[in-house]
Amino acid sequence: MIDLKAFEKDPESFERSLGRRGEVQGLPELLKLVKERKALIAASQKLQEERNQASKAFDPQKRDELKALGQKIKDQESELKVLEEKLEQIALRIPNPPQDDVPMGTSEQDNQEVKKVGAPRVFDFPVLDHIELGQRLKILDFERAAKISGSRFAFLRGNASKLNRALLQYFCDFHTRLGDTELTPPYLVRSHAMQGTGQFPKFKLDAFEVPVPDAEPLYLIPTAEVPVTNYHAGEILDEGQLPLRYCAYSACFRSEAGAAGKDTKGLIRLHQFEKVEMVRFCKADQAEAELDLMVQRASQMLTELELPHRIILLCTGDTGFSSQKTYDLEVWLPGQNTYREISSCSVFGTFQARRAQIRYRGEDKAVQPVWTLNGSGLPLGRTLVALLENHQQPDGTVKIPKVLWPYLGDLRCLI
Repeated sequence: MIDLKAFEKDPESFERSLGRRGEVQGLPELLKLVKERKALIAASQKLQEERNQASKAFDPQKRDELKALGQKIKDQESELKVLEEKLEQIALRIPNPPQDDVPMGTSEQDNQEVKKVGAPRVFDFPVLDHIELGQRLKILDFERAAKISGSRFAFLRGNASKLNRALLQYFCDFHTRLGDTELTPPYLVRSHAMQGTGQFPKFKLDAFEVPVPDAEPLYLIPTAEVPVTNYHAGEILDEGQLPLRYCAYSACFRSEAGAAGKDTKGLIRLHQFEKVEMVRFCKADQAEAELDLMVQRASQMLTELELPHRIILLCTGDTGFSSQKTYDLEVWLPGQNTYREISSCSVFGTFQARRAQIRYRGEDKAVQPVWTLNGSGLPLGRTLVALLENHQQPDGTVKIPKVLWPYLGDLRCLI
């Protein structure tokens, strides 16, 4: 959530910054409610002062006046509570202002390429996409998955399952070797956890809701970002603990309500997929370095997997709701003859921490919100797609990069 005190003090700067995203609904109403709240608080404080003064110079004949003052104060407190609830509901739908160094733009066409890593391979035979490769090798089964679960689900078979496990182990080993604390999170969370990271209320339709008898519903996580960011919800951390670095493997579940008709075939956009997530908690002056380190990690893993990729700085119009700044890493997919997103690394400032009440106490004993970040490190399904398409051979087999050999026994090639 945006800093409402800072918004009240200087709404024009927020309007300018958020205006770089395009039109943002709710800002005028938010400002109106903030001013109303300020006036109501001032009026209530004045009444309380009047009551206190009247109580000190108590006159039995003015008992009714004191009682009336008390009732007025109660009425204003009730009015303030309703106003604050309304204000919070609007504020929860206001996106994070982008950082000043995020380029202006309205869509992905305006994103800026920062760096290319590795050159796309030149093939001297017809290139197959991962769907055809997987079916020829009998390691991907979409038809039986659709029979059981509907569209956008998949079975991995045989060596694809084994390769998937190898990727999971490699990703987690990579991060923990560099010092991350590994977490295994719950896959079902309460609504306040989804609100804390910014999925709710704006993107509630993208979530799978699980009814619970005689209790509030739970929600399948869209990414480990949700439970891991909320790991410290409601806590006050010590400054000396920061930065905190976590990694977590999880299955992820997305209804893709806003992605109708996109990537309906193959492993690119499934309702259920797997991913290893990086999550960071830090101070403001540590955030840029933490963001760069996450991008470097994702790039290094792709390089070790011998996958050509590029790093993209997203423009204001393509930056996610909760993010201040985002770098996407896009891997080359020869079967589609294009780059596709495989990792997204973002800094959120205090936006998530304010929603989830995650703070730290500095040396001066002052308490303030932490900064949060997260990044994909990496998704298993899309990495499997990239491995199949980039490492395919003329005879239809697929070579496995050396970095994965320690996890695969004597398996060196998918045949």
